[in-house]
Amino acid sequence: MKSMEQTSNTVSKEADFLRALYQDWSDRMVANPNMTIADFRSLFDEWEKPTLEPEAVTYKSDTVGGVDVVWAYPVGCDKSKVLIYTHGGGFAVGSSSSHRKLAGHMAKALGLSSIVLDYRRSPENPFPAQLEDAAAVYQALLASGINAKDIGTIGDSAGGNLAVASVLKFRELGLELPGFVIAFSPWLDMELTGETLENNAAADALITVPLLQGMIDMFVGEDKSKVRDPLANPLLADYYGYPPLYINAGGAECLLDDARRLHDRALAAGVQATLSVVDGMQHVFPFLAGRAPEADKEIERIAAWYKTLQK
Repeated sequence: MKSMEQTSNTVSKEADFLRALYQDWSDRMVANPNMTIADFRSLFDEWEKPTLEPEAVTYKSDTVGGVDVVWAYPVGCDKSKVLIYTHGGGFAVGSSSSHRKLAGHMAKALGLSSIVLDYRRSPENPFPAQLEDAAAVYQALLASGINAKDIGTIGDSAGGNLAVASVLKFRELGLELPGFVIAFSPWLDMELTGETLENNAAADALITVPLLQGMIDMFVGEDKSKVRDPLANPLLADYYGYPPLYINAGGAECLLDDARRLHDRALAAGVQATLSVVDGMQHVFPFLAGRAPEADKEIERIAAWYKTLQK
């Protein structure tokens, strides 16, 4: 139910690695305004760089529900419990390669397995292809004998949108809902109305309105009315019967208002919802797992929250 603001006077020098990476990407995008989608995908696969390899985690490529995935198996984990990880990247870039290590850190902290989806990406596959893939994986896991309550959805940025919206899709399909949802810096508002898009513009080293608008155009395709579909824009959704929800964001990022508004909307529907905002942090700061104390402490908070759900 609570909202936590983690404040500090300084950002660790280790955390600056992520800001510097984002600034490098921004500079390269400005220098090459005609980047192809292949160029963007190569750029964003560098997202794995801030994350240090988690110890004692193994990985396995697989196909689940017709979707290519990568499993993360911490040594000794409970394989009957699964995190479905939908990666960020504006629905168009990012991959299991860029997010494998972060999924491994999360699986290790929670003591379960994680499955990173290489869902179909836009613009080749616009909305709702990504949700269809998430639903196919979820249904395959249920069919394999895994209990819904032992599954959680998790994602960052656009993948945070998918982690949230996929559960709304499961509800629409009449499926038993998963046990919990975790959203890192979720990008939810396809109409771009958040005040922090402007207020944090100088502090955010990556996110800009033109960048988001380009991603939206690819995501929704020709039918621009889809920006108000609650499955594309979860800030417009009804959260009745929704599972416990953990949301985090960086205090320096442009999408902070999306996290705050999701928290408010969930609480209004009676959802057990927690919001953690860490002062000075950039977009999806948990990417600094294993490198920066801010990320490691946040993951510890999530693990503690998860344990309360198991009681």
